[in-house]
Amino acid sequence: MDRQRIDKWMWHARVVRTRSAAAALAGSGHVRVNGARISAASHAVRAGDVLTVALDRTVRVLKVAAFAERRGDAQAGRLLYEDLSPPPVRAAEREPEPAARAVGMGRPTKRERRAIDRFTGEQEG
Repeated sequence: MDRQRIDKWMWHARVVRTRSAAAALAGSGHVRVNGARISAASHAVRAGDVLTVALDRTVRVLKVAAFAERRGDAQAGRLLYEDLSPPPVRAAEREPEPAARAVGMGRPTKRERRAIDRFTGEQEG
C-alpha cells in the first residue's frame, strides 16, 4: 500500500472513534493535508504527508508514517503516525478568563461587581 483514503487512515490511526466520524471531519473542512484544506473523505494520503486535524479545542499535527490493512489497538494505531503537535499548554500557564463565573452562581454581589468594573475599566464617574 502506498496510499489510503484519509477517513480510513484516521480511523485506523485512532484519531477519531468511528469511520463515519472521520468522514464527517474530513468532509467538513477541519482537516488539512500538507497545508491544503480538503473537503472529501475520499482524499488519498501517502506516507510522508502532514495532516493538520482540528478536534474539539485542540489541533493535532500528524505525519503519516505507515498504513494498516485492519484497525488494531491503540498501540498499533500510534505506529501509523509521527506526532508533530506542539506540547499542550498547561492550565497554570493559561491566562484566567476575566469574567468567568461558575454556572449557577447567580448575579455578582456588589463587591464582585466593583471588582469587575475595576478590572474592565468601566468605573462610574
